[in-house]
Amino acid sequence: MNNNDILRRIRYAFDLSDSKMISIFDQVDHQVTRTQISDWLKKDDAPAYQKCSDKQLTFFLNGLINDKRGKRDGPRLKPEKCLSNNAVFMKLKIALNLQADDVIKILSLAGVKISKHELSAFFRRPGHKHYRECKNQMLRNFLKGVQLKYRPGPEGMSEDPWNLTSPKRF
Repeated sequence: MNNNDILRRIRYAFDLSDSKMISIFDQVDHQVTRTQISDWLKKDDAPAYQKCSDKQLTFFLNGLINDKRGKRDGPRLKPEKCLSNNAVFMKLKIALNLQADDVIKILSLAGVKISKHELSAFFRRPGHKHYRECKNQMLRNFLKGVQLKYRPGPEGMSEDPWNLTSPKRF
């Protein structure tokens, strides 16, 4: 799953405007322009499409944490140079102030059943004997569940822009 796709899905799930996205980047003192955001959100085959780097996505996710939970006292987090699906998953979990049960419920909205033990493996440090890599499909399903839970509207959404309604198996 590429960074641009993650950014598009988060924007859609929370119905974020360009100005709101700029203010999220401002939360971590990272300046972006409306043009940059527009280029990151374009389809991959569009002429003006620009790739969103790991560092830029990290700035956005850290800003989202600050926006949703408030700025933390102490030294500012340094952006990761290489961002894994596990790190994206963890940052979204922190931003939304979710406990394991909440994440399991969100995943169940997307049709995924997972135990607390399986879930905790995604949030362990790489190298830990129970660490498990978060695959693209798991992150996609989490973002789909977030969309169903947080997207403004009567039932979370009126249509499925990514066609993710097919049954999931893990």
